[in-house]
Amino acid sequence: MWKVKKSSIHGYGIVSTTDIKKGTKIIEYKGEKITKKEGDRRSELRIKRYSNKPSKGIVYIFELNKKYDIDGTPHYNKARYINHSCDPNCEVEITSGKIWISAIRKVKKGEELSYDYGYEFDKEDYKDHVCKCGKKKCIGYIISSDDWKKFNLFKKKYKKK
Repeated sequence: MWKVKKSSIHGYGIVSTTDIKKGTKIIEYKGEKITKKEGDRRSELRIKRYSNKPSKGIVYIFELNKKYDIDGTPHYNKARYINHSCDPNCEVEITSGKIWISAIRKVKKGEELSYDYGYEFDKEDYKDHVCKCGKKKCIGYIISSDDWKKFNLFKKKYKKK
């Protein structure tokens, strides 16, 4: 249904090898189940280690619930190659302790899979997460679509100064 391939968005991505119907669970985000505290520790270490290598994905820690995260760093976790988009074709579904990437619309054969990473807007570090999705709707940064209004208000206020 999919394969890992060089991405036009960033590094590597996952491309569909067939048409995928809306609602299809495509791939599970796999890895080690760890506590939030351990997830924060590992994230910090990876950021320090790879921050000078922008072409490399840095942190693959995914929030599972209020208590646990999934460390998707292992290479067997191919879902880690799915890139962010401001106009995604997939979404994240967390059910029964598993993280699934599912199609939110029909995905055509050859199309790169993407989802909204859901990063909260933070006026201190949003510039650290540049979006390269290239979509018409792209706002330039990896910010959750839920926070776009907040980001646009901030941008408006910032331009006035």
